[in-house]
Amino acid sequence: MSPVNTLIAKELRCFVVSPVFYVVGAVFLFISGFLAQLMVVNAGQQAIRFLQMQNTYAQLNLNELVFRPIFRSLDIVLIFLLPMLTMRLFAEERKLRTIELLLTSPIGVNEIISAKFMSVLFIYLGLLGLTGLTPIVLSFYSAFNWDPILTGYLGLALQGAFFLACGVLASTLTENQIVAAFLSFGIIIVVWLLGGLGAMLGDTTLGTVISYLSFVEHSDRLIRGLLEAKDIVYYLSGTVLMLFIAHRVVDSHRWQ
Repeated sequence: MSPVNTLIAKELRCFVVSPVFYVVGAVFLFISGFLAQLMVVNAGQQAIRFLQMQNTYAQLNLNELVFRPIFRSLDIVLIFLLPMLTMRLFAEERKLRTIELLLTSPIGVNEIISAKFMSVLFIYLGLLGLTGLTPIVLSFYSAFNWDPILTGYLGLALQGAFFLACGVLASTLTENQIVAAFLSFGIIIVVWLLGGLGAMLGDTTLGTVISYLSFVEHSDRLIRGLLEAKDIVYYLSGTVLMLFIAHRVVDSHRWQ
């Protein structure tokens, strides 16, 4: 087994024995399930109202009535939950003074950053995959277009990866896990608010550039089923940028 795989396995074991993982996972799945039930009930009520008014069954658009609101709501939920998954990655190493042992081991900083990021990404994708039971179950009762659902899940995966990269960066900056969580939350909020600043500047060049730096428009397009290269590039480049800055922070710690 390579050193990266060994470190990933070690991080996954730490998640499995951590109560934070179970709390975050339970909250995420509960909110996802609650939202699904809420949206399905709302769609059913609209179908009943249409039947009472028109005396005929309506072909409801479940993509619009159910899945799109769920994806938009989960976007907000991730802002608050994912920093809790990443807060311990490096902060705990620094607090326990094991970061020096890790940095002097025969594994490079690139591999350390990649392994810690991949471990928490696997955890998140596993939780996200469990929410896929909702469209699978609904497909037995009603027909809908799978393409917007797949792009919506792709958007959640990419956005989650970007948020986790922000969390990795925040965790390298402090040895306090709570501070790391708030730093991660702050970074994500700042990037989010760039969308509002860009909207205030209007259709100017500066406004367009600032709006592009926010994940709001990119996420919205993917949720609406629009798959464009610029949105994929945005999330991938943002994730790589955050991990690169985290690499520089960890590397500078090695020389202190």
